[in-house]
Amino acid sequence: MIDFHCHLDLYPDPKQVVRECEDRGLYVLSVTTTPSAWSGTVELVSGMTRIRTGLGMHPQLAHQRKGELELFERLLPETRYVGEIGLDGTPEFKRHWADQVAVFDRILAACAGVGGRILSIHSRRAATAVLDRLAEMPNAGMPILHWFTGTQRELERAIELGCWFSVGPAMLASKNGRSLTENMPRDRLLTESDGPFAQVDGRSALPWDSDLVVEALSQLWSVPVSSVQEQLTGNLRRLVSSLPDEAAL
Repeated sequence: MIDFHCHLDLYPDPKQVVRECEDRGLYVLSVTTTPSAWSGTVELVSGMTRIRTGLGMHPQLAHQRKGELELFERLLPETRYVGEIGLDGTPEFKRHWADQVAVFDRILAACAGVGGRILSIHSRRAATAVLDRLAEMPNAGMPILHWFTGTQRELERAIELGCWFSVGPAMLASKNGRSLTENMPRDRLLTESDGPFAQVDGRSALPWDSDLVVEALSQLWSVPVSSVQEQLTGNLRRLVSSLPDEAAL
């Protein structure tokens, strides 16, 4: 199983969740919301062989934590994974748009400056703006659009730009989410949970809930579950093989 976007450090008992991930053999990308949270989250998964930690600056916090950009840039050489980053165009956060854009642009430039990173990107109600910036900074790395909710036209543009996508159970609970997922390239798709923020059956999603996506993809693609698992595993291997300095995820 693969959970390529979750917030391990934000569960009520993160150590228990980490142990469960390891026991189940999950491949996990644990994203962070601020640079100052990165070191502690790395320590949380110390010794875990299949969990990596992304260095993040969540767009909803950009206006509060933009002072941590220098810390972000100092830490960046220590990881091949960046996330959660991006832009959020919902009304509550659109008033901080200038700060969001400034932070996102600086992060993309920093990633380009160190040779590129795997990027887990938030684009809620901001897909076009995110894609504009990725087009302007193609050397920033491999963009993976987490829980993509743009239009079909924006999806087509994202595909043209070479974006990947991570899809969780909450996304597939909506008709629009399923429609978007059906049109995503199968060889650029990964599963996620977005726990503990996303909900599954009225509770916080857990990393192993990403397995629900495998079942849903089996139905969407009209192929056996085993074929979906083989596709996703191959996708992950191909993604991380672009990072020669990184041990296999």
